Amino acid sequence: MNHVSRRSVLALCLAALLPAVAAAAAPAPYFPPAGEWARKSPAELGMNPAALAAAVQFAQSRETTRAVDFSDQETTFGSRLGSMPTTRARTNGLVIYKGYVVAEFGDTQFVDPTYSVAKSMLATVAGVAVRDGRIAVDEAVGKRVSDGGYASPRNAQVTWKQHLQQETEWEGSLWGKNADFIGKEAFGAGERKPRALQAPGSFYEYNDVRINRFALSLLRVFDQAVPEVFQQQVMDPIGGSNSWKWVPYHNSYVELNGKQVPSVSGGTRWGGGMWINSWDMARFGYLWLRGGAWKGKPVLPPSYVKEALTPSAHGPDYGYLWWLNTKGKNLPGLPANAYAALGAGSNTILVSPDHDLVIVWRWHAGNAAEFATKVIASIGK
Repeated sequence: MNHVSRRSVLALCLAALLPAVAAAAAPAPYFPPAGEWARKSPAELGMNPAALAAAVQFAQSRETTRAVDFSDQETTFGSRLGSMPTTRARTNGLVIYKGYVVAEFGDTQFVDPTYSVAKSMLATVAGVAVRDGRIAVDEAVGKRVSDGGYASPRNAQVTWKQHLQQETEWEGSLWGKNADFIGKEAFGAGERKPRALQAPGSFYEYNDVRINRFALSLLRVFDQAVPEVFQQQVMDPIGGSNSWKWVPYHNSYVELNGKQVPSVSGGTRWGGGMWINSWDMARFGYLWLRGGAWKGKPVLPPSYVKEALTPSAHGPDYGYLWWLNTKGKNLPGLPANAYAALGAGSNTILVSPDHDLVIVWRWHAGNAAEFATKVIASIGK
């Protein structure tokens, strides 16, 4: 073999080795241990400190108009079924970049209702059920849940996936609220006009009664209260605190193995719901940013995470109870693969994989992308 051939072979060998060398050189993602989260200055991570400070100042200036004492709750959503706090925190939040805390503002330890962010948490519990073989998303819920909720010909067609995409058209009442959302006293400003139901799987409607039915069905397949599953299978593995609580309605208890067990809601529309601080919300968002795995251990199946972040056929750029941005409309100015858990108030967990970024922003006005685009503008400057 001449020297030219040897050189060519050597070059090919080096080219083959380079990806492996690069992978070995890339640092493993940081995961915060329970009870703490490492901080880095913006400059350490190549961010413009002044630009990030301006973004945070903007976020602090965009306080929600929602009543601090929740006195607007029934006018907005209708008669309560569960308890509410006497007050809420003011605007607060966290910016997690490359796994590290680069900004914090407001009272991030305050445990508050996070409204429909709980829907994305229910989707995560469903992912655990898929992981453990308790459900398959495309099968009818009634195949495994036999409490009468799926006994009618219409409801018998409902699948887990339709629940996850809010396309069930499930018919009925639960905990004193009817899925038709008719009536000002029961539904407040959220009341709806009568309409003909469509075939299950053919029509999207954001509907908390149906989500609450989904939560009850998850209780049935786990044979365990959903908050216990969430704690044991999600929050404990990711180092969550013990300050959060998933508060049931006063009347949302079922008999399970001879005991009264609470069935929780997918929001705080009628009181109760997930009450949680910003740090725990950030851990939850970071789990999703890392593809449903924590320190190398899969909390959720990778295939489920991919499905969950894929738009449904009929929703407004909606995945498995996550708001997506594939059309660039839900989170204007952000990448197509950005996504968010959104709750009234507004309470937001925003994830941008392209920027290795998680933002928690609570009790704000306007679209969460307004803050996120300013944070992103501070990166690499």
